[in-house]
Amino acid sequence: MIRQHTVVDSPYGPLTLVATDGVLAGLYMTGQRHRPPEETFGEPDPRPFTEAARQLDAYFAGDLRAFDLPLRLDGTPFQRSVWEQLLLIPYGETRTYGELAENLGKPGASRAVGLANGKNPVGIVVPCHRVIGASGGLTGYGGGLDRKQRLLAFENGTERSAPALF
Repeated sequence: MIRQHTVVDSPYGPLTLVATDGVLAGLYMTGQRHRPPEETFGEPDPRPFTEAARQLDAYFAGDLRAFDLPLRLDGTPFQRSVWEQLLLIPYGETRTYGELAENLGKPGASRAVGLANGKNPVGIVVPCHRVIGASGGLTGYGGGLDRKQRLLAFENGTERSAPALF
């Protein structure tokens, strides 16, 4: 197993991209909760990330609404099922933890969905920022609630090209 990483700039601060055997397996923000230790990211090498960086640039420019990247999402079967549901949430829309639990056929599992959502290893690309609380309010986000609010505002057009605050 070969792990490599690179860091790319974004309007939301530096993003660390991590690949396992050449496939995107991590996208981590500065100060992100559940961010693995740096020594697990492998050697610095931008080569595996050319397409991911291109698509992230297009997303942040407002020109891309859905990523088309191979992903390696390592987690439990339940976590992976939650992350697959996240990929179904359209750009600019939100879903509640309860709605995701219903979609999984586990209506009482909204808390477990929230925990799995928080462990998403490929933020932004797997849009965990699009999940909100039952009341419509913003709840936890591994990258911080300010980033979550800004990403949602960006996607709904109320924040177009914000400078990096982080």
